[in-house]
Amino acid sequence: MKRLKKIGVVLAVLYCFITFMAYKYQEKLIFMPTKMPVNHVYDFCQDFEELWINTSDGAKLNGVHIKNNSEKGVVLYFHGNAGNVSHLIHVANLITRKDYDAILVDYRTYGKSTGKLSEKAIYDDAQLFYNIAKEKYGEDNIIVYGRSFGGGVASYLAAKNKPCKLILESVFYSAIETGKRRFPFLPITWLSNYRFPSYEYMKELSCPVYMFHGDDDFVVPHSAGKSLFDEIPGNNKYFFTIAGGRHNYLQDYPEFKIGIEKAFE
Repeated sequence: MKRLKKIGVVLAVLYCFITFMAYKYQEKLIFMPTKMPVNHVYDFCQDFEELWINTSDGAKLNGVHIKNNSEKGVVLYFHGNAGNVSHLIHVANLITRKDYDAILVDYRTYGKSTGKLSEKAIYDDAQLFYNIAKEKYGEDNIIVYGRSFGGGVASYLAAKNKPCKLILESVFYSAIETGKRRFPFLPITWLSNYRFPSYEYMKELSCPVYMFHGDDDFVVPHSAGKSLFDEIPGNNKYFFTIAGGRHNYLQDYPEFKIGIEKAFE
């Protein structure tokens, strides 16, 4: 009996330690940035300029403005939780082939961007980039596009503004729901400082929404994407299931190509 109690105490201490470490290092579990030297020269095929934004809390944000001389407007693009904008050449090519300009955003600590991470800071930073797009193109000509983690940012931005469209690719229901599924043994609800409740923002949308999700996505299940889609009010919404698609590289599938043509019409 005493041995069982000792084992129980050890397991309890171990669980508390794991929980504490998960809380302390949660940003390393969520964000996987690739840093970039400030003097790095991007190698996009299109004409472009770098965007720099100084924030009120001292952060310096970097993005890339792909110029296509578009009369249609601009796509404001938010990437996933890994990499940086230098990895988005395929995205720039996709958008410019649809005759749009693009603004590709790097979050704090990603690429050349600096600053302290927080959910509010990420939202505020996204709004700063949106304001630049609005000033250059007018709000009626802005498409907000978010992939994976970036969909949590894009859904917030679309809910708080009035872009002409929202495109979401492989997006979670919420960061909390994703965390619970990935770490079911941890008390994620009170542990996490990052919630990104996409499902709440879906209820506030007034623009058309186009969603793409692979039915073999092992990072964010297809069912989570469908549940998110069901939160969008009205009928001006479109869901494209990518048969055999996983979390990445949906652009290679015929269903995506058909759907993205409709999204960019």
